[in-house]
Order: sequence, then structure tokens, then C-alpha cells
Amino acid sequence: MNSPDQPLPTFDEVLLCTPQTTAEQVGLFLRRCLIPCSGGEKVYTMLYADELSYDVSCRAEELFQRLQHYNSTYRLVILCNCEREHSYIPSVFSQYKVHMIPQRPLAEIQRYLQHHYRVAQPSSSAASVFKDNMCVGIVSSKRAGVGK
Repeated sequence: MNSPDQPLPTFDEVLLCTPQTTAEQVGLFLRRCLIPCSGGEKVYTMLYADELSYDVSCRAEELFQRLQHYNSTYRLVILCNCEREHSYIPSVFSQYKVHMIPQRPLAEIQRYLQHHYRVAQPSSSAASVFKDNMCVGIVSSKRAGVGK
């Protein structure tokens, strides 16, 4: 986010973890991150890795230990909930832990995201529904189940 021209992460650079995430999904992600190829210098991110089941976490750690020797210049960020820092993945990687506080003001982050999510040529698409021709938006309600 150092410049508005820096691209957003691509689908292969991010793994959003849930308790249902499988060992195969984590394995494919770690292989993309740790096995060198001509993919450039991507930054891979596992979000909510603390949500992985114990079995999946153990298998992920084993695979990480085996694969990290293939690539000494990998870029992997693992984001976890600080309230679950004693779950398996945060514990295993605790020696690399860095407590993060966003370094950019909220307005600057919003401008960066607006730059990337704005539809260039307004058309009769779903993007016209969202404010300022954004192709993404958040719809919320204080009342549950009212057809959002």
C-alpha cells in the first residue's frame, strides 16, 4: 500500500482459513508460497490461521518444515486473532510474532481501496448500485433476516 499503483493481492496469494479449511487447501497454499517458481515476489497471507483445526494445523506445520528449505526468500504473513494466540499455529510460529497496529490512517486505506475497486467506465452493471461506482460494497442492517 506504499503507492496507489501497487496491486491488491491476487486470489492465489491469500488463504482465508476457517475451521472447515482442509489440509489439502493449506498444503496447496504453502506449496505456492514455498516452492520457487517464476511467479515473482508475491506476498502470501494466511488469514485467521488460528481457526484451523488441530489436525490441519499439525499437518501444515510439518509441510512448512519440509518445504521451507526449498526457498529462503519466501514471503509469508500469518494473521491471527490475538485472543486465540495459544492455538496451534500462533504457538508454533511465536518466535516470528509481530504485534501489528495499522500504520496508515483509515482515510488513506479507504482511498487506496477506492482506487482499486472503482469501476472505470460506469455502465448498467451491479457496480452502479454501490456508492461512487464501486464494484464492491458492504450491506448491513441492525435487523437480522430482512433480505440483505
